[in-house]
Amino acid sequence: MKNLLYILLITLYSCSANGQQSLKPSEFNAAIQKEGVQVLDVRTADEYKSGHIKNALQANWINRAEFNDRTSSLDKSKTVYIYCLSGGRSGAAAEVLRTQGFTVINLEGGINAWKANGIAVEGVDPNAKQTSLESYTGQVNSNSLTLVDFGAEWCPPCRKMEPVLQSFVKENKNKLSLLKMDGGIETELMKSLQVEALPTFILYKDGKEIKRKQGLVSREEFNDWIK
Repeated sequence: MKNLLYILLITLYSCSANGQQSLKPSEFNAAIQKEGVQVLDVRTADEYKSGHIKNALQANWINRAEFNDRTSSLDKSKTVYIYCLSGGRSGAAAEVLRTQGFTVINLEGGINAWKANGIAVEGVDPNAKQTSLESYTGQVNSNSLTLVDFGAEWCPPCRKMEPVLQSFVKENKNKLSLLKMDGGIETELMKSLQVEALPTFILYKDGKEIKRKQGLVSREEFNDWIK
């Protein structure tokens, strides 16, 4: 009887631990120190720039199309550690992701609680100099074939594309050059070029745009672009 009670208590404890859906800032911070974890900031891009958790991806919960597009590149085999400003948006986003098969842990109190606990954040320099359209035009004119990548480290599909992109460029280094533009900084240039989402890839031949695609691009499709 005692053994049966012991097993029952252990089982209940295990179910409770496995079903934990939120963590306090110190616990959340400890959990994301593991290699290869997925940290997701569901605030707006402007909020993200004001300070974010190291290595966090960003997908705006308010812009549902962007959120769905970016989170589609997340790995369901890995836990998603999610946060927003105070926990409301991330809580709602977490519920949606769970229905899609993700395991999600929410940061209690959001980044406000994180900062209140004195844990460091990272951010993009608001005074970072943007590339002018004139300078950009000069760069894409400098080679016969130039592939431009508008992306960002915090963008899930951009990260997913990186190994594909690097492999393609390495194989074709004698044919084309790669120009990477930070979508978190180059906001004015993106407006001028009508780049509306990340990642966006643009191929120029002798300074003229010949191909453009938003989102994921396969290696085969890239190869077709330069045939």
